[in-house]
Amino acid sequence: MPYLFATSDLHVTHEGNAPIVDDVVPETPDDWLLVAGDVAERVESVVETLEVLRRRFAKVIWTPGNHELWTTAKDECQLRGQARYEHLVERCRAIDVLTPEDEFPVWRHAARPLTIAPLFLLYDYSWRTPEAEGKTLEVALRQARDAGVVCTDEYFLYPDPYPTRQAWCADRLKTSVERLDAIPEDHGTVLMSHWPLHRHPTAPLYWPEFALWCGTTRTEDWHLRYRAEVAVYGHLHIPRTTEADGVRFEEVSLGYPREWRKRSRGPVPLRRVLWPS
Repeated sequence: MPYLFATSDLHVTHEGNAPIVDDVVPETPDDWLLVAGDVAERVESVVETLEVLRRRFAKVIWTPGNHELWTTAKDECQLRGQARYEHLVERCRAIDVLTPEDEFPVWRHAARPLTIAPLFLLYDYSWRTPEAEGKTLEVALRQARDAGVVCTDEYFLYPDPYPTRQAWCADRLKTSVERLDAIPEDHGTVLMSHWPLHRHPTAPLYWPEFALWCGTTRTEDWHLRYRAEVAVYGHLHIPRTTEADGVRFEEVSLGYPREWRKRSRGPVPLRRVLWPS
């Protein structure tokens, strides 16, 4: 019987991470793999890595993180914003990797059918510190800068053709709700996204101001609203299992070498998130 595995934040262009992809392997020929974003910054590196993983797993499902959406001088692909995302979707389809734009697959090896929903949502700066609650975004961003925290997205993640990342996020939320609402009511779900759907995983952040770039208050109840069996995410580089309202949340990131080298267990590039019941 197959297993459902997940990974994220492989960051294969960082020295020391690429060889670890060799350890992302299935236990059975029928295992599926969820890839919750931040494979790499360059399009070719993203596609090459996903193609390797697709040859190993029976099914691979990907959703982008912020790093895939960066447009940097080092990338031959200079597409920005929505055009870059659409290009990545096309490249994934060419190698038989599912994306948030494809029909949601169904995992039929649990007590009830589980629709796997890869979600591309971004963030809208609504996760504020208490000091910034109710104040303008400019105040919240200034507080973060004063703390020495500025997400690199501010320089490389372009929202084109949307005027802001918040506007892009709002459109992604609308699209995602329409698709999630169409899931049969007798199905549970596996919600996978790069950014956590619920704020509780940001509690251990060394810089609480970084939560600005980590999610949106508008998804806080999705794990209940959409009957989630498990919510899978990355982005924070704090791999662990937590719960909210009785629903399991799995942070499945590998992270940067400087992070996993400090951990006694070393790099953990793969997590089993579901198994046959």
